[in-house]
Amino acid sequence: MRKLFQEDLHNLGDKLHEAAVLVHQAMDKAYRAFETVNVHLAEEVIAGDREIDRLQAQLDEKAIELLALQGPVASDLRLVVGALRMSASLERMGDLARHIAQIVRLRYPEHASERALRGVYQQMAEKDILIAKKLVELLLTRDPQLISEIEALNEQINQLHAGVFTTIASDEWTARGAASADAALTSRYFERFADHGVSVARKVEFLNTGALNPR
Repeated sequence: MRKLFQEDLHNLGDKLHEAAVLVHQAMDKAYRAFETVNVHLAEEVIAGDREIDRLQAQLDEKAIELLALQGPVASDLRLVVGALRMSASLERMGDLARHIAQIVRLRYPEHASERALRGVYQQMAEKDILIAKKLVELLLTRDPQLISEIEALNEQINQLHAGVFTTIASDEWTARGAASADAALTSRYFERFADHGVSVARKVEFLNTGALNPR
């Protein structure tokens, strides 16, 4: 029975890793679609989000089953509870990549961003993609250094996000209402993607230490 339980715990970790891989791919594709006005690639991201949702549902069902039937304690309990919370953040990251793809589809055949912000979005997207890549590695290694690196990238994205709103509020900004709304939402999606990446990283820290750090 104990061996089966450990196999179930290992399977939770495998599903989290699989979801992280899909999230990394989703943001990479979403930004490429955004940058190149590739509506077909955007559609791939939108359709692919269902697989991330499916994985979350499977993972959550198994985690709840283990809590109900196995009564895990100590580090095993941390793993099951952490898996539930990480799956929710990963699913939300997939949603945010999908939102960016949906903006591409909505604005097609026009570019999905104003020229003045494209360089900023490129920086935000590259850092988001790097965060997602580091999460894939973190879920395998639990390396604390990766947690610090993810948090540092998130801080950089926060600064870029603030700069977008400064640009939109400036006298030089001439875009109309719909374009301004898209600009603000796009920045928000990139920023929230990173926030959820930090949330996953801190849950791994919880698995390592048994302490939640709310910083």
